[in-house]
Amino acid sequence: MFKANSFLDVIKHLLIMGVIVAALVLGFFYFYLPSTTNHGESISVPKITGLQLQDAETLLEEQNLRYFINDSTYKPDQKPFEILTQDPAPGAKVKEDRKIYISVNMKNPPMIKMPKLIDGSVKNAELILKSYDLRKGKITYVPDLQQNAVLKQFVNGKEVKPGDMVPKGALVDLHVGDGLGETEFEMPSVVGMPVDEASVLLVGQGLQIGNIIYVQGSQEPDGTVLKQRPFAEVGAKIRVGELVDLWVAGNEPVQGIE
Repeated sequence: MFKANSFLDVIKHLLIMGVIVAALVLGFFYFYLPSTTNHGESISVPKITGLQLQDAETLLEEQNLRYFINDSTYKPDQKPFEILTQDPAPGAKVKEDRKIYISVNMKNPPMIKMPKLIDGSVKNAELILKSYDLRKGKITYVPDLQQNAVLKQFVNGKEVKPGDMVPKGALVDLHVGDGLGETEFEMPSVVGMPVDEASVLLVGQGLQIGNIIYVQGSQEPDGTVLKQRPFAEVGAKIRVGELVDLWVAGNEPVQGIE
């Protein structure tokens, strides 16, 4: 025990204790800690994205670094076991034995549930496929009254239904309606009819009115159908949804101002 016989002795004892504490602090931070943590020594992280996992492992070992796979995904346009991401980034300064976190491309795609594309449009199907990491394949138009609507969906030539398991990244082929349908019937003749009645007749049979061409100088009353295309020949067939062009006597009606 120190004995303080005077105030001056107390001051001396405090100074000695302060020097000892300062020496301990300086020794810890400037001598002991640097010697145990390689203070001032760092390694530049190499770029390993794009490398195969085995090659990346070899490169990191040469730099006295380690790796840890914290994620894996499947990208069909990249090789299996390819490094997709790394953290820290290339060029970052780290200590020896630092762990580099990486994500790796899987060898086999995971299986996911097939989404419902049927009855939606092709554009809508493209958006859904992208959100599920699936790819649009071949589009085949087939006779159906639903124009541009997805009717069936296929993977590897096999029809798949919503909820069926398919590989992530798979190509999905689509059968899409052409808006015409399969039903064929004899082409009706509307020549000689007023254009309004002709239009009602054609639309009533599932046909569409195409171009209406007005012809001046005809002997027929204005508004009479002079010609049609397709022609109503014997044995001529037409499918539901097809267009019919009409040639009509008279001048084209002028939209009046109400």
